[in-house]
Amino acid sequence: MEHIVTVQDAVTAFADFIEPTNAELDAIEQEMPLILADVDLLDAQIITLDRTPTEVDARRIRRARRRALAARLALHNRAAGRTGGVA
Repeated sequence: MEHIVTVQDAVTAFADFIEPTNAELDAIEQEMPLILADVDLLDAQIITLDRTPTEVDARRIRRARRRALAARLALHNRAAGRTGGVA
């Protein structure tokens, strides 16, 4: 009979190193406006899943889509500014 061995020691051996670095936290902070805009867009789309979208729903989705695109463009332009590129 073979014994099943857990790998918890191997998984938790590096638990101290699993935390995000300061650079990763800074990157998340830079992307947070885009993340929040995408969440707002998803919320607007989810609202219309179980019903026929009204004109108000359509406007809410369009506004959320524009905010998400604007946030994506701002993030891209910030990244291009750091690397010297043009967007």
